[in-house]
Amino acid sequence: MIRVFLVDDQELVRTGFRMVLNAQPDIEVVGEAGDGQAAIDALGEVEADVVLMDVRMPRMDGVEATRRICATPGAPRVLILTTFDLDEYAFAAIKAGASGFLLKDVPPNELVNGIRVVHSGDAVVAPSTTRRLLDRFAAHLPDGQAGRPELDALTAREREVLILVAKGLSNQEIAERLHLAEATVKTHLGRVLAKLRLRDRAQAIVYAYETGLVSPGHTRV
Repeated sequence: MIRVFLVDDQELVRTGFRMVLNAQPDIEVVGEAGDGQAAIDALGEVEADVVLMDVRMPRMDGVEATRRICATPGAPRVLILTTFDLDEYAFAAIKAGASGFLLKDVPPNELVNGIRVVHSGDAVVAPSTTRRLLDRFAAHLPDGQAGRPELDALTAREREVLILVAKGLSNQEIAERLHLAEATVKTHLGRVLAKLRLRDRAQAIVYAYETGLVSPGHTRV
């Protein structure tokens, strides 16, 4: 059973999510909170596997709450809920340790699937949404790869895989593009994450944009 904790300052939103999730045979909503601080307090008493986290809330926003939750040993995975006009918060939350993000108006089946994916240890990164998210405010990211010598540890193929991941391609799409087996792509990505000390695909995408390896309409190999 996947134990889910809901964090959103709108009670109606929480109610809707709770109804959808409790209808699933493998998911149980074990608690909810209306702000980040209340969530942290409650998670000290309630065991959860996945936290659905809103970003803009009173007292403590979702970014700071995510940072504090993910810093604790054995922390639950955090899945950010966002809207297009708050995309920069989703980006900051991924940097803080979240395992990805979903739009608040996501169809129920995608919400359920996203929770299952995050619970399995992977990241929820919708390619088209990620591309729009990062392209919108990439101008605010530092340009260039100065101060990132760890990039030199990547092989040419690993760097190529990282760029394609950051551009929003799935493992299957990367495999087709590079004429590789999908298992080989997963191996390359695993090595990239290990060498760059990144947790998952979501952080790899942020890293690629922050270092300037990928930028809107332009890539460097």
